[in-house]
Amino acid sequence: MRGSGIMSLGLLAGIGFFAALTLSKTQHEFADRIAANERAWEMRQIRELLDETNYDNDIFSDLIYVEGNTADAQLLGSEERQYICRARLNNKARAAVLQVTAQNGYAGSIKLLVGIQADGRLAGVRIASHRETPGLGDKIEAKNTDWVLQFSGRSLKNPKEDQWLVKKDGGEFDQITGATVSPRAVVKAVKNALIYFNTHRDEIFARPSESDDVLSEAAQENTRT
Repeated sequence: MRGSGIMSLGLLAGIGFFAALTLSKTQHEFADRIAANERAWEMRQIRELLDETNYDNDIFSDLIYVEGNTADAQLLGSEERQYICRARLNNKARAAVLQVTAQNGYAGSIKLLVGIQADGRLAGVRIASHRETPGLGDKIEAKNTDWVLQFSGRSLKNPKEDQWLVKKDGGEFDQITGATVSPRAVVKAVKNALIYFNTHRDEIFARPSESDDVLSEAAQENTRT
């Protein structure tokens, strides 16, 4: 009986180990799939920001990463590394799309894609992900309202830097009725992205490209669909 009990415990332990291993693998695969889906969504947003007649390179291969552990890089809003896609026409710099994080949104951080033309004017801004309240804070998304479209064509000279605030704070940009916190965070993040771009413009376009398998796979999948 004792030997049988030991065997049963061993069998249960083996089953438990196998189940834990299977669950871990499933969770890992699920996390990878979520990351790929998020990147695919970002690729679609980037294509919206960039005029396809304005570049002839593979923008999803022509990218670099910015590590978030330096003072300048923190202008992009995250301590994690964030990517920059570069657009070129006849090997000349035309635009870049920066992955940016707006801190202090109403429901947490808001991930943005900020398109900036080589001359420092905004090509546009899109919301990559957020946790804002449906029907209120989520009005920052282009699919819900045209609020985020007001950034197109703007620069650090239009308006002046001290006017990069929502109107409630004495600035140039509209807020959203009943949801000022998130627009305020986005405006600040876009301004900081412009400051970063203007400071590092030459470096951004001169650095060698870095590979990203998840980004490349997402771009290929997005092209097929």
